[in-house]
Amino acid sequence: MVAEIKKTAEQKMVKSLETLKADLAKVRTGRAHAGLLDHVRVDYYGTPTPLSQVAVVNLIDARTIGVNPYEKKMASAIEKAIRESDLGLNPSSQGDMVRVPMPALTEERRRDLTKVVRAEAENGKVAVRNVRRDALAQLKDRVKAKTLSEDEERRAQDEVQKLTDRFIQEIDKLLSVKEAELMAV
Repeated sequence: MVAEIKKTAEQKMVKSLETLKADLAKVRTGRAHAGLLDHVRVDYYGTPTPLSQVAVVNLIDARTIGVNPYEKKMASAIEKAIRESDLGLNPSSQGDMVRVPMPALTEERRRDLTKVVRAEAENGKVAVRNVRRDALAQLKDRVKAKTLSEDEERRAQDEVQKLTDRFIQEIDKLLSVKEAELMAV
């Protein structure tokens, strides 16, 4: 019973951590990476389609992303979708290929992005703490139902707290890495 509650809590905390990693990957730094365009949707014959399904996304150099559409006539739609996304990028067509240069970040924009990253990390911590709260509530319910002794509950609470501390520490590591990446010129 207790092991099941801990396992469920750990799985939910892992999912929260994965969600945070995905959210942090969307925050643009000065360097290009192909994952930056993952959430861009292209109008493919009237259907919003992920960019990765209509084109090959690759890096040309450290500051430029290249997008090669599978169909040549999709280049203008891809260019439009990237321009209209919330990334603030200005793509340009070069024949069949769409080049997406990454503009250098200003110091002020870096500070703003650092605040965004910290908010995302705090949201991740809140999610992990909510999982802990739910696990502790389940333990209390088991004690009330007399299927768990108070000593076992205390031990389980300590283990859940250690699990929570481990994931909070992991979130802090991710945050410091992303902040360093943002502030690097």
